[in-house]
Amino acid sequence: MMIGTDYPENHLPDDDGVSFLQDVTPVISAADIAFGNLEGVLIDGGTPGKKCSNPSACYLFRSPTRYADHYRNAGFDVLSLANNHARDFDEDGRSSSMDAIASRGMHHSGREGDFASVAVGDLNVAFLAYAVTKNSNMMLDYELAFATVAEYATTHDVVVVSFHGGAEGVDMTHIPFADEEYYGEPRGDVVWFARGVVDAGADLVVGHGPHVVRGMERYKDRLIAYSLGNFATYYGISVTGIKGVAPILTATLNGNGEFIEGSITSTVQLRPAGPSIDRKQRALNLMRGLSIDDFGNPGLRFETDGKLLPIERGHVEEHSRGRSY
Repeated sequence: MMIGTDYPENHLPDDDGVSFLQDVTPVISAADIAFGNLEGVLIDGGTPGKKCSNPSACYLFRSPTRYADHYRNAGFDVLSLANNHARDFDEDGRSSSMDAIASRGMHHSGREGDFASVAVGDLNVAFLAYAVTKNSNMMLDYELAFATVAEYATTHDVVVVSFHGGAEGVDMTHIPFADEEYYGEPRGDVVWFARGVVDAGADLVVGHGPHVVRGMERYKDRLIAYSLGNFATYYGISVTGIKGVAPILTATLNGNGEFIEGSITSTVQLRPAGPSIDRKQRALNLMRGLSIDDFGNPGLRFETDGKLLPIERGHVEEHSRGRSY
């Protein structure tokens, strides 16, 4: 999510972003906990700290700190600051984002060692956000990530892991089951990471790196969504074609973290409006097709109304150091 930048020029919404999320607010606010990935920085003024090795593939996003209100008002409870834009204005920028989020009663995770704990009724839920970028909880340090997840699993009823990994672009909808790169930057093996954190104790895994939708699978009764695409982005991030299609994924877990049921609410971005409910259900159709293409039987049934149900799945190769899938 990145709902407007004032750097290097003013590209903020005409109404200052107040209505940008209004069409999807009923869905987001209905969740017990709503999570999203915040691209860019919430800071008032300041100069960039990011040095771009490839200027043709470099973008900087800066939103005013008051924009944290828009996410809170839409119903978000936890925001990830683990991505390649969270440090666009150096660590001072990420600190400002953390302060703005916390001051609105939301939680954050992303900077190295920064994890969130949220109480929902009698349950304690942990959110651990990972990325492949500097000073973030490092996705590429697999063994440390697995050990950290295992530690949080001993103190929390439910553990949610997000990751900003995988290559980007419209031709990256399929999961390669291998290490990925983007402009020479290692972007990780997302299946190795996702299944590994489940083995370590994670109960829900959500990816958001490729900027397009990818498939999902149910692994050991846990839901893994490999990419939820571009959801709410004002000018500065392309939303052409499938880059403007995204789901709102709702997942219901039991007290042990097992996936019970869920739903996909399809949205589309038609600028200058924010994300709007997509009656054509393009995100649902994309995720259904990609999940079957990539996993055969993903352990999920995608109903035409968007409902998501677990189904029997054959043996899935155990997570192993040999990376055998």
